[in-house]
Amino acid sequence: MTKNIYQIQVVLKNSKPKIWRRILVPTDISLSDLHKIIQISMGWTNSHLHQFIVGKLFFAPTESELEGSTDTQKIKLTTVLKKKNDKILYEYDFGDGWLHEIILEEIQLNDKNIKSPICIGGKQSCPPEDCGGIYGYINILNILSNHKHEEYAEMMDWLGDEFNPEYFNIDATNKLLQR
Repeated sequence: MTKNIYQIQVVLKNSKPKIWRRILVPTDISLSDLHKIIQISMGWTNSHLHQFIVGKLFFAPTESELEGSTDTQKIKLTTVLKKKNDKILYEYDFGDGWLHEIILEEIQLNDKNIKSPICIGGKQSCPPEDCGGIYGYINILNILSNHKHEEYAEMMDWLGDEFNPEYFNIDATNKLLQR
């Protein structure tokens, strides 16, 4: 039996410019595996709790002990994304509250030449961990846009000189996904 592949787009909500990734994933993966794929694709470090939200249902890893949630290892992606344009939410780091919208863009027949998961598109760098969520990141971008800002040097020390909010390396992302 040929398995299908989902083309999904993961969008960091409220990001401007939009921070997103387009990923091909097997339809039969667990939400637990999808979490790992999102972490790698977006550039997060997997150092915080997470959950998936589908309507009024919550899915989280058992070890998170989130009351009322179902274990992500027990739920297949096809259970929550069934048809084109279906959407679910993925929340990472409850303190910073990074919300991602996951959109099922296409359902494709499996192509033996495509090794999934694979990232096929994306824009913008992932925000740094522990920066205060999307609004903290927007503040960082405002500081970085003004070399004369009183916090510019301190922010560059914290981020490192190599940080570029517009940078996304799809080849490096795919090398990590293939591990």
